[in-house]
Amino acid sequence: MKKLLLVVDYQYDFIDGTLGFPEAASLADGIREKIETFHIANNDVIFTMDTHHSNYLQTQEGKALPVVHCIENTHGYEIYQRVKDVMKKEDVIFKKPSFGSLELGHYLKDKAYDVIEIVGLVTNICVISNAVIAKSALPEAQIIIHQHLCASFSNELHHQAINVMRSLQMVIEG
Repeated sequence: MKKLLLVVDYQYDFIDGTLGFPEAASLADGIREKIETFHIANNDVIFTMDTHHSNYLQTQEGKALPVVHCIENTHGYEIYQRVKDVMKKEDVIFKKPSFGSLELGHYLKDKAYDVIEIVGLVTNICVISNAVIAKSALPEAQIIIHQHLCASFSNELHHQAINVMRSLQMVIEG
């Protein structure tokens, strides 16, 4: 069985930076453990990174969410150190300028993953967007969302997103 772990946007700006929130930091040890488990089993790990530039406030997203964050080559852009410490050079990273990564979808459609497990931030924005892309790219793969390893700045929106993903035939664990 071929498995993939997708770690969505576990970056400083969502943990203790401009868009940080308390629940985000509490996920670090669980995400780290999940990555280590995948590496030990020789399963693949992919990271997405929210990636913006100095023109962020002029973008559609920046106009709707005028909080500068995840500007490439800044501290807030970097993957949180507790998780970065267990990354391997063979792990794949997708830099994405929007909520979902179309590049991730193109990459996945040619793979034979049976299971894709998803963790990260923010449940109701980037996690759900990339989960839908993964399900679209590999409709027969089982998509597992680890709800205890995902978080949002709003518990209500977190739970709503979890329910939507469940309705899209994704497996919710935790």
